[in-house]
Amino acid sequence: MLAYPVSTVPARPDPLPEIRRLVTEYEPVAVVVGLPVDLAGHDGPAAQAVRVRAEAIAAAISPVPVFLADERLTTATAAGRLRATGRTVRTSRGVIDQAAAVAILEGVLDAERGGRATFERAVTGAHEEET
Repeated sequence: MLAYPVSTVPARPDPLPEIRRLVTEYEPVAVVVGLPVDLAGHDGPAAQAVRVRAEAIAAAISPVPVFLADERLTTATAAGRLRATGRTVRTSRGVIDQAAAVAILEGVLDAERGGRATFERAVTGAHEEET
């Protein structure tokens, strides 16, 4: 399997229709969502928001599984790779998120090949609001 960027889906207004369209078009075996944990590996407000969004994505594209993967330092990794190809920060702005997404997916694929899963499955309904 290869990791390659398809497109960047904006979080707003509602990303679910575009995500459904991409899943229908590309028929992936799974979708990986970057989880922005802090440097110690703990969830902060951003990670909690991503968990809720991942659950919505999982419900929208079922039965395709959705996995959450640690995205620590992937933007730095992507920026380094882009610099190595001669791109500057200014000329990389449009692709840095896609390059970071590739780094996340490559990490997941490498971990899977090595038998050391570093991701978790997003489960629909796991963060339902209490009434």
